[in-house]
Amino acid sequence: MTSKFGRGFVVNLFLLSRHFSLPPEQAFYGASDHVTEMQVPPSLKGTEVSELTERLKKLVIWHKIGINDRQDAEAIKKIINHLILAVDRELGIEDPDMGSYD
Repeated sequence: MTSKFGRGFVVNLFLLSRHFSLPPEQAFYGASDHVTEMQVPPSLKGTEVSELTERLKKLVIWHKIGINDRQDAEAIKKIINHLILAVDRELGIEDPDMGSYD
C-alpha cells in the first residue's frame, strides 16, 4: 500500500528535515504527518537512535502551532542532528561530525 506522507526511517527523517529548514512559524504545518509511519529499523531498537526517534516524534506531535515555534523548532533540529550522528555511529563510523557549516 502506498504511503501518503512517507513510510520508513531515513525517508521520514529526510521529510522532517525539509520541514525544519523552513522558518519556525512555517515548519510545523504538516510535520506531524511524517512521524505517523516513521519506523525505527529492527536492528536499531533499544539504541540511542530509538530513544532519539521517540523524543523527536513526541516533540513534533505535542507541539502547538503558534506557541514556542522558534524554541521547539530549534530543539527538533538538534534532535535530528543528534539522530543523524547516532545512525552513523551505529553504522560503524567512529567519529561522525556534522561539520561547522549549517
